[in-house]
Amino acid sequence: MSKKVAFLVAAEGIEQVELTEPWKAVTDAGHEAVLVSPEPGTVQMFHHLDKADTKQVDVTVADARVDGFDALVLPGGVANPDALRQDQQAVAFVREFVAAGKPVAVICHAPWMLVEADVVSGRRLTSWPSIKTDIRNAGGEWVDEPVVQDGNITTSRKPDDLPQFCSALLESLQHGAASAPTAAAGSAS
Repeated sequence: MSKKVAFLVAAEGIEQVELTEPWKAVTDAGHEAVLVSPEPGTVQMFHHLDKADTKQVDVTVADARVDGFDALVLPGGVANPDALRQDQQAVAFVREFVAAGKPVAVICHAPWMLVEADVVSGRRLTSWPSIKTDIRNAGGEWVDEPVVQDGNITTSRKPDDLPQFCSALLESLQHGAASAPTAAAGSAS
């Protein structure tokens, strides 16, 4: 059964491969990928700090509804989630996805959005290493593993983890995700 997957990004600073590889995995598996952003138009992707391709926004966060999607992907890049977490509609969109128990797949620096949405407490996550302290301060348990699944949230560390990340994303689309965290609340280390 085909699923509809929201890819939420800011206007710029998206690590290109962290958007394009999961997008390709989703569409190659017969699902629909939809680019969601706070503003209409195009978004600017990057290869690290160098400008890369642009991509057309399909729907703004203001017009997107959680019940219209089966899953959410949050690509990284340093600037992307840092800008996105300042948009209260985008933060609310992430919070609602997690609360709905729908699969949420997050890579690299994008766990900042989970911290901002206040959905990290009691969860086991991974991320780019510089986000470790933010996750711990928000009550999460940070681990250094390629892919971590906790309830309906899947996290990965970096572009090198994309094969495992995409596989876990597709598995969550096929089987759904549990809404309850698997780690006990307050078990941050």
